[in-house]
Amino acid sequence: MNNFFATPEGAWGDGSVHLTVTGIILVAAVSVILILIAALLRHQNSGRKAVLTTKQLVYSAVAIALAVVCSMIKLFEMPTGGSVTLLSMLFIVLIAYWYGPYVGIMTAVAYGLVQFVMEPIFYTIPQMLLDYPLAFGALGLAGFFHKKKWGLQIGYVIGVLGRFVFATISGVVFFGAYAPEGMSPVIYSIGYQASYLLPEMIVTLIIISIPPVAHALARVKRSALEVS
Repeated sequence: MNNFFATPEGAWGDGSVHLTVTGIILVAAVSVILILIAALLRHQNSGRKAVLTTKQLVYSAVAIALAVVCSMIKLFEMPTGGSVTLLSMLFIVLIAYWYGPYVGIMTAVAYGLVQFVMEPIFYTIPQMLLDYPLAFGALGLAGFFHKKKWGLQIGYVIGVLGRFVFATISGVVFFGAYAPEGMSPVIYSIGYQASYLLPEMIVTLIIISIPPVAHALARVKRSALEVS
C-alpha cells in the first residue's frame, strides 16, 4: 500500500500514513460509486418516487460546502484530531432535519469523506472508516427527528452523540496509547472527544434557539421544502 495508495507520514507518531494523489482519487471514486449504488437501490425500492430531487442535491451540496468552510474556522484544535469549529456540524444536520434520515445520512457520509480527503492522515482503514464516514455520517441520524417538536435541537444532539460514539470507539482502539499512565483508555477517549464536541454542541444549541435565528432557519426550511 505504501507509496501507491499511501505513504508514511508520522504526523501522529509512528505508524500513521498519508494518502497519495492516487489514494485520494481512489477514495473519491469509491465515494461516488457508493453514492450511485445507494441512489440506484433507493430508486428500485421507491417505485416512481424520485430518489433525490434537484433541489435536495443543490441544498446538500451547498450544506457540505458551508460545513467545509466553517470547519476551517477552528476555535480550538486537539493534537490528534478533532476541533471546536464555527457551527460546521449544523449545516449537515440541517439537511437531515429538512429531508429526513436517508438524504441526511448520505450527505453526512459524503461530508465525512470530504473531510478525510482534505486531511488524509490515518493509521488503518478501520480507523479511517470510524473517524470519517461513520462518525460524520452519524450526524445524519438527526433526520429521524425531522417531524418532532424541537426536532432540530433533538436531532442535533443525537447526531453529535452518534459522532461522539464512533470517535470514542476509534480513540479507545487506535489512540489508547496516548492515555496518561494509569488512566483507562476508555475514560481518556471519552474525555478527549467530549472536550471538543461538547463545547461546539452547547454553543450551536444556544445559537439556533435564539428567536431571530430560529425564525431565519424556519424560513430557509420552508424554501428548502417548497415544491418547484
